[in-house]
Amino acid sequence: MSLLQRLIEQAKTPNGWIGSWMLRIMNITHRGMNAWFIRQGAINDGDRVLDIGCGGGKTLQILSKLNSNGIIYGIDISSQAVKESIKMNEVQVKNGTVIVKEASVSSIPYEDQFFDAITAFQTHYFWPSLEQDVTEVWRVLKSGGKLIIIAELYKMNYHMEAYQTPATMKELLERTGFQTVYVTEKSSKGWLCITAIK
Repeated sequence: MSLLQRLIEQAKTPNGWIGSWMLRIMNITHRGMNAWFIRQGAINDGDRVLDIGCGGGKTLQILSKLNSNGIIYGIDISSQAVKESIKMNEVQVKNGTVIVKEASVSSIPYEDQFFDAITAFQTHYFWPSLEQDVTEVWRVLKSGGKLIIIAELYKMNYHMEAYQTPATMKELLERTGFQTVYVTEKSSKGWLCITAIK
């Protein structure tokens, strides 16, 4: 396996000291995207929010500050990521305002219509089966709730065999049943925010 392939695997499922190092890098490199997401105003205070692929926990921390009267949930398939997320949000985890579990987007361990909003930062291109996983996200999202996907367009083109464009993602989400799907781009950075309302 080449070095590039190993790094991609660590991005998908961080583990060990390399995974820990990768998670810290992600926390740093995603700062600008997180700030841009905040300006979209997509999360309401008091919401029950799920972050899929919570990684190093920085997004959970930001969501918790935005949503001081709500509860933030995080899932990640990497036990290393879960540990790092809990460590970064130690106070909030202890007081129950941040809850982190090791789980896959393919089988989200929550009941139907549980969340007001669901976020996915730089993760949807690693989901095991995008079509089925979007349906699973739909299941746990309340009517009127929002799915917010933040991604870099070049990563969609690199990692994904299908749904590589905003238009094809929009079509998939509408086919799944989302009533309104809109796309915001920051073309100077190649960033994409897809917001789908159930």
